[in-house]
Amino acid sequence: MDQFMQAAIDEAKNGLDEGGIPIGSVIVHNGKIIGRGHNRRVQEGSAILHGEMDALENAGRQPASVYKESVLYTTLSPCPMCSGAIILYGIPKVIIGENKTFMGEEEHLKSRGVNVEVLQDETCINRMLKFIEEKPTLWNEDIGV
Repeated sequence: MDQFMQAAIDEAKNGLDEGGIPIGSVIVHNGKIIGRGHNRRVQEGSAILHGEMDALENAGRQPASVYKESVLYTTLSPCPMCSGAIILYGIPKVIIGENKTFMGEEEHLKSRGVNVEVLQDETCINRMLKFIEEKPTLWNEDIGV
C-alpha cells in the first residue's frame, strides 16, 4: 500500500470515528504531505467540507506553483465540487482509492488534462459499501440526492 493512500484511508477512518462520512484525502508535494483532511460535513455542519476540500483547507494558502507540482490522493472518486477545486488549482494528478460505490467527475478531470489513477482498493470499497448500507440518508445528503 502506498503510504499516501494509506494516509488518506486513515483520514477516512477518522471521519467515520467522529460520526461523519468515511472519505479521506491528502495532498502531497515533493514527497511530503502538505494537507490532509476528511469529510467533516456532519461534524462541522458544513455544506462543503468534503475530504478533498478539507485537505485543501488544511494545506493552507499555497503558491500556484506548489499545487501544479502536487498529487491529490482521495479514497473516493471526487464529486463535481472537489473536481472543480482540483482543476482551479491546477493539481495535475489525482489518485483515487475507488470509484465503484460512487463515480465522480473523473472524465471531466481527464478532459482538463488531469492524470487520474484509480486503485479499486478493497479497504476503500468495503468501508463505503458498509457506510452506504448503514446510513443511506446521510450518504444521499452528501452527494446531493
